[in-house]
Amino acid sequence: MNKTIILTVTSDLSYDQRMIRICNSLANAGYKVLLVGRKLRSSLPLIDQPFRQKRIPCIFEKGKLFYAEYNTRLFFYLLFKKMDCICAVDLDTILPGYFISRIKKTKRVYDAHELFCEMKEIVTRPGIYRVWKKIERYTVPKFVHVYTVNEPIANEFNKMYGVQYEVIRNIAMLKNIRVAEKKERFILYQGAVNEGRCFETLIPAFININCKLVICGDGNFMNQAKQLVTEHNLQEKVIFKGKIQPEELAVITQQAYIGITLFEKTGLSNYYSLANRFFDYLHAGIPQLCVNYPVYAALNNQLPFAWLVDDTGSTNLSAQLNNLLSNEVLYDELQHNCLIVREHVNWQQEEKKLISFMLSCLNAEKRSCRNNPGQHCDISIQFV
Repeated sequence: MNKTIILTVTSDLSYDQRMIRICNSLANAGYKVLLVGRKLRSSLPLIDQPFRQKRIPCIFEKGKLFYAEYNTRLFFYLLFKKMDCICAVDLDTILPGYFISRIKKTKRVYDAHELFCEMKEIVTRPGIYRVWKKIERYTVPKFVHVYTVNEPIANEFNKMYGVQYEVIRNIAMLKNIRVAEKKERFILYQGAVNEGRCFETLIPAFININCKLVICGDGNFMNQAKQLVTEHNLQEKVIFKGKIQPEELAVITQQAYIGITLFEKTGLSNYYSLANRFFDYLHAGIPQLCVNYPVYAALNNQLPFAWLVDDTGSTNLSAQLNNLLSNEVLYDELQHNCLIVREHVNWQQEEKKLISFMLSCLNAEKRSCRNNPGQHCDISIQFV
């Protein structure tokens, strides 16, 4: 095989569990894999992986100037790299991926982790939304080798651009775990501390909860989250641990008593989300409080392992979390179901689809387009 696949992200590679999982699977399948991301001033040294890694340093670390600088640096870095396929992960690296694929006449893949333009931090800012939407409309229809994390998002892209997306869910790897009695009960939120994650109601809810909230992660809502803790005098109850590397985070997750997966309905991306943490809690064998949105409900319906809520207001969150903390029968049932479901819902099953998808992409031939004689378009092979 020995074909080279380059995947591009804007994240810090040390903490991107999803991309580490994807790149490991591709490397183990025999591909030469290079994952390219950003280098922050706070970045830790990279851990050796079965794939190559490259961090691109930038002067700017956030905002419009960061995206402009990073995409420019990424383009020129990729310009001098040999590859058989370029995979742009989300809209914020799609422009370099598209132009490089045209210049080098190589295969291009779009990995749509979410409905990028429908995230709360985008859709609530009209000027920013217009810029990203123009980028989306210009580039996304030009990718026919595409995948995303669930059916509703795949359907939305299909309605917008007429391209069928493969669904490859970001599920945790199945590993042996030992469910032991918790030494200290605490409630865990892991992942991006971003707008639209209900911190405005979750943090005040802990006024009436006799338990600690541990937050592992960072993001664009971190300052506001810390301010909420100060305003409500919750410094002893809400603990910010910042970004945690995957191996340590897995230990903390298994020690937690309850996990948190909450999203506001603002932005279709939130409503159709399928958060990484949803599966991380499942595979750690801990029940979680989760929003009752379509994808979560569909996964939870047959054998409930999460406690789903419609109301994300502080009063209801307090009541529901207190119920999980005190109702041992309910807790034990959800935990038992976690241990059953994780055996059937895991990355070992999903990676088979990833490998088939990439094999089909790399083996697809360019054929003449009927509507544009003399032009060429990528035709994706259909899966049997």
